[in-house]
Amino acid sequence: MSTRVILLPLFVEVALTFGLLLWLAVLRITSLRRGIVKAPQIALREPNWPKRTLQISNSVSNQFELPMLFYVLTILQIITHHADIVSLVLAWIFVIARLAHAYEHTTSNVVERRGPLYGIGLTALFVAWVIFAVRILLGLP
Repeated sequence: MSTRVILLPLFVEVALTFGLLLWLAVLRITSLRRGIVKAPQIALREPNWPKRTLQISNSVSNQFELPMLFYVLTILQIITHHADIVSLVLAWIFVIARLAHAYEHTTSNVVERRGPLYGIGLTALFVAWVIFAVRILLGLP
């Protein structure tokens, strides 16, 4: 399997993260320029941003939690030549769940919908890690 194919889900996840970061930057700059928030009110990371900005900020922060395990796994799979169709399908399930989770997180933010989307991604990533670990520890191809 080509490295390009293996890295595509990772690139989509990275694009999601950068897209959210850009959105957050626009919201923050706009709030500061319009005087909705003053710099001293947020200088020490106080949660004084408008609610919408905090919502996007929380989604950005979420992109630096569970996805880190996805990035590490993808890199390890490439290095050890253990990336296959199963890992690719699980990677896409994870990334699609992350996209859906971020959409829910940044729109209606209904926890009862957001939670299961997070759970789908978590489960796919967990299964991928278990498969990878078993293959490595047992010396399987």
